Amino acid sequence: MMVLERELNMQAEAKHEQTESALLKRQVRVLLALFIIGLVLSGVTAIPLVGEVAFLNKVVGEGSATQTWWPSLAAWISRIYRGVMEASGQYPFLLYGTDWLAFGHIVIAISFLGPLRDPVRNIWVIEFGMIACILVIPWALIFGPIRGIPFFWRLIDCSFGVIGIIPLVLAWRYTRRIIGGSSIHV
Repeated sequence: MMVLERELNMQAEAKHEQTESALLKRQVRVLLALFIIGLVLSGVTAIPLVGEVAFLNKVVGEGSATQTWWPSLAAWISRIYRGVMEASGQYPFLLYGTDWLAFGHIVIAISFLGPLRDPVRNIWVIEFGMIACILVIPWALIFGPIRGIPFFWRLIDCSFGVIGIIPLVLAWRYTRRIIGGSSIHV
C-alpha cells in the first residue's frame, strides 16, 4: 500500500512540475515575443526616416506648442529635421546607415527565435540580450556627448536598454525556474 501511495504522489508531483513548466514556458514566449516585436518595430522605423522626422518636426519642432513648454526639445527636433533634410538631399548615401541599423535590429530579433522555441537550450541568447541592453547605457552616455547629442536625448536612448531588459530579465528568471524544476541542466 505504501509503495502505491508513494508512486501516486510521485506521479502527481511530476504532473505538477510539467504544468508549472508549461506555464513558465508560455510566459517566457510571451515576453520574448514582446521583445522581438519591439526590436523589429524599433529597427523598421529607421527606414522611413525623412518622413518621420518631417512629421515629428511639425508636431514637436520649433513653431509647435512644444516650443513654449520645452524649447530645447523643439530646437533639437528642428535641428535633426534640418540635418536629415540636408543629408537626404545632398548626401542620401548617409541614410543608408539607418537602413543598416534597421537590418541589425531585425537580425538581432531573429536570434531570439531560438529561445522562443526552446528557452532552456537557448538561455544564452536571453543573456546576450540582457548584456546588450546594459551596454546601451554607457554607449549613449559615452558617444552622445562626442556627437553633440543633448543629455535629455541620451536619456531617451538609455531608456531603450532599461525598458528592453525588463522582459528579458523576467524571461531569464522563468527559464532558470524551468531548469531548476527539471532534470535538464544548462
